[in-house]
Amino acid sequence: MTVPVHLSQRARWAGEQPVAFLMQQAVDRAEVISLAAGLVDHTSLPSVAACEAACILLQHTNARSSLQYGTTLGYPDLRRQVQERYIDQEHLDGQNPNVDLDQIIITSGSQQFLHLVSEALIDPGDIVLMSSPSYFVYMGTLANLGARVIGVPMDEHGMSLDALQDIMCQLQQEGSVDRVKLIYVISYYQNPTGVSLSEERRPLLLELARSWSEKQRIFVLEDAAYRELRYEGPEFHSLHYYDAPGDTVIHCQTFSKPFAPGLRTGFGFLPRSLVAAVTDLKGNQDFGSPNFNQQLLSVVMDQGLYDSHLQKLKRVYKKKLGVMLQALDQYCSGFQGVEWIRPHGGLYVWMKLPMSIDTGSGSLFFQIALKKGMTYVPGEFCFPSESTQVHQSCLRLSFGVESEANICEGIRRLAQAIDETISRNLLR
Repeated sequence: MTVPVHLSQRARWAGEQPVAFLMQQAVDRAEVISLAAGLVDHTSLPSVAACEAACILLQHTNARSSLQYGTTLGYPDLRRQVQERYIDQEHLDGQNPNVDLDQIIITSGSQQFLHLVSEALIDPGDIVLMSSPSYFVYMGTLANLGARVIGVPMDEHGMSLDALQDIMCQLQQEGSVDRVKLIYVISYYQNPTGVSLSEERRPLLLELARSWSEKQRIFVLEDAAYRELRYEGPEFHSLHYYDAPGDTVIHCQTFSKPFAPGLRTGFGFLPRSLVAAVTDLKGNQDFGSPNFNQQLLSVVMDQGLYDSHLQKLKRVYKKKLGVMLQALDQYCSGFQGVEWIRPHGGLYVWMKLPMSIDTGSGSLFFQIALKKGMTYVPGEFCFPSESTQVHQSCLRLSFGVESEANICEGIRRLAQAIDETISRNLLR
């Protein structure tokens, strides 16, 4: 007799991430060009820089310390370097950076930081507001915590603050505004659209969050994972820069996209009110992120290897983005109702097809594209469960992992899939 297994409520809430489904398509058919995976460029991974840094680290008189346990907050030298880098990015010139070393935590990638903050704040039924569309992996994290996720419409300047205000008013009318815990924003080159929140809206978003923080603090969770991947266009201050009291913005970044995801190292800035809760949760998980990885990154930064690699990587990605946009111009500009966003940074291009074309994972178009030998991220994955604008005709394209030749060929195959779908729809 088979004895039943009773899983926890949280385990039952945790559905399979869409990325697993998309990766499986590529595994099943190795010849498929994946413009879906948000992975980094494999040929540009900094193996030489990592080797040089590892040799310096392990030949140091205190080398064994890197092989020992670290602290929950993270390696002090790396946290200091993160603070100095933030001061430089914001052009503070020695002014108060609004973040002390004991408010900076090193995590196992930015994903762990997002999870820890969410776990510290969210009970089942609590509300998180985010741009619609947004980062579908974080939506999975929130689903796992039993959160209610509400999408806020966005435009070419990022999250619409008028729409956000309207939603807050609606929640007040239904008596649930006090359940709002977080406003989640990807502030630079958003995943999936590539759109950045405009400089003008950044301080206004903080003002709006504070204006509704009557009975409890509503935090703004700023995901700046793609901040350092700017190829052109304006350079914006972070949301954290505008948080003078330091009580509203939770800021996170990662070393995965600009350096190496295999090191699984990210970091975040916490308001003082959250430091104890988040570090206690992290301590219960892992006692601190891998100490060797942190010390290796500290050497990389100290030796100037980080910035030199980042400049090289930005040149690579800028060229690959140009190839994708040129291929879209060449192969897709002739289709009526097909349009795409031209981002200034990040790793993604957001595309809209005619409303008659469903791009979902179970759609005819998805099957035709797969048959043609390419994959993308269906836009349906990127919209929160409560969203006023779920567009079934959108898709996300990534230029990070594939070669320039494959990017061009993948777009050509995508255009063939569009053409064939339109033809089939006309025959119905």
